[in-house]
Amino acid sequence: MNTATKPHSHPEHGRPKTVKTMQLSTPVGKLMLCADDDGLTHLVLPGAPRPLQSTGVEEDDGGQDVGIHHHLLEAATQLDEYFAGERKSFELALDPQGTPFQRKVWFALADIPYGETISYGDLARRVGRPKAFRAVGQANGKNPLAIILPCHRVITSEGTIGGYGGGLPMKRELLALEGVASFR
Repeated sequence: MNTATKPHSHPEHGRPKTVKTMQLSTPVGKLMLCADDDGLTHLVLPGAPRPLQSTGVEEDDGGQDVGIHHHLLEAATQLDEYFAGERKSFELALDPQGTPFQRKVWFALADIPYGETISYGDLARRVGRPKAFRAVGQANGKNPLAIILPCHRVITSEGTIGGYGGGLPMKRELLALEGVASFR
């Protein structure tokens, strides 16, 4: 796996974690990156609702939260490289919040090679739950770090494109960027 993983972290003594955001213009639209001290928490696709409540979330100003600022800048740099065709995998500190099963599915996505696709059934087998393809599909649909943890590379067992939180046109565009044959 080329993506650095971080254990799920909890706020100390009940204090909420500081989360900063950054907007990034890309060929698929404006993305919102969110990070805390432990790494990137969300990549919000164009048109998707903000996953976080407005309290404790603020635009990155490059100020005191140097670690968070670094996570955002590094993610923006690597995403720019990906969209320019210069990067095939991501090496970022990630801190997505989810159940242990969801996190297992999300991090298994990073093992799908650039330019290749697998089915939901294949992904279920990879996480050791071969009959849980529907649960894997639901976890895949809740992936908070789309593109970085490439859920767009998962298709149906019949070889059709399936769904995508950013919409099928975006999924087709991402797959085309990676050189995957077109889908109808």
